[in-house]
Amino acid sequence: MNSIDRKAAIKEYKERKIPRGIFVLRCLATGQPWVGSALNLEAARNRNWFALRQKMHPDKTLQKVWNDIGEQAFQYDILEKLADDVAEMSVGDLLKEKRRHWIAKLGATGL
Repeated sequence: MNSIDRKAAIKEYKERKIPRGIFVLRCLATGQPWVGSALNLEAARNRNWFALRQKMHPDKTLQKVWNDIGEQAFQYDILEKLADDVAEMSVGDLLKEKRRHWIAKLGATGL
């Protein structure tokens, strides 16, 4: 890779849109949902799976179900992505509002 290609790749990486929004961790065996919000939906899955595998997840109920049933019974889904044009100042409030909406709609526990 020459220096022009490398610079273009770095620029493209820095300018990529990181998906923000609401996700659900669902136990397929019990149907229990846990809803969370994230500024980076891709990283949210990795962060939650890592914590659960290490038996360090802050939600003790979720951790117990994971320990009892196993990773294969869990699914991560994105419920809603924020539009790219949402003002940075309103992202936090919007994520809180949407998270509350999905928790109520699914009868979920909040993460």
